[in-house]
Amino acid sequence: MSKKNHDDDVAFIKALAEMLNENDLTELQVKREYGDADCLNVRVSRQKVAIAAPAPVAATPVAAASAPAAAAPTEKSADSAEDPADHPGAVKSPMVGTVYMQAEPGASSFVSPGQQVSEGDTLLIIEAMKTMNHIPAPRGGTVKRILVDDGATVEYGSPLMIIE
Repeated sequence: MSKKNHDDDVAFIKALAEMLNENDLTELQVKREYGDADCLNVRVSRQKVAIAAPAPVAATPVAAASAPAAAAPTEKSADSAEDPADHPGAVKSPMVGTVYMQAEPGASSFVSPGQQVSEGDTLLIIEAMKTMNHIPAPRGGTVKRILVDDGATVEYGSPLMIIE
């Protein structure tokens, strides 16, 4: 790819990012083909500041693989055999990143099983691209299960915890 194509691609991506913001979109994906074996796939996305409800997205098994270590025996319920992503109270990850359960090492966790939370309370932090993103509770209720470990990597749409 020539420097001109690279500069054009950068300008194209910047224009997509502007379009995303101007039209209040959360995600935009475009495939630009230059020839037989040369193309550019671009996906630009952002997180909405106010999360009203978890997005209906199919979960990936990344967070589910780390779930058994995070759930203590007292946290298990009758629905533990079901997929946590299908639970109506599941809080799903709005982004890809690393989960932190507390504000800094050695501090107490934001939430614990059995704790009451209000809509907007910080549940955990997801670090993405060196940015610490506080994940708010989409609704008030009781934290029934925490499905991820501190320091675990999560995918977009992965179940993080269950609030009922």
